[in-house]
Amino acid sequence: MALKIVASQCTVCGACEFECPNAAIKMKRDVYVIDPGKCTECDGDDPKCAAVCPVPNTCVPA
Repeated sequence: MALKIVASQCTVCGACEFECPNAAIKMKRDVYVIDPGKCTECDGDDPKCAAVCPVPNTCVPA
């Protein structure tokens, strides 16, 4: 299963894009999105995007 970014909570800070080990996070229409085909939820570790996001519960299971 992949993660998703809750667009209404995203502050577009960019922290998640640079932490993603799979390059699954990209800017699309002024908000960040996660490509579910590339997201591995960091292979069972704590998802790095959620760990660096300054807004709690913005990177969540899809």
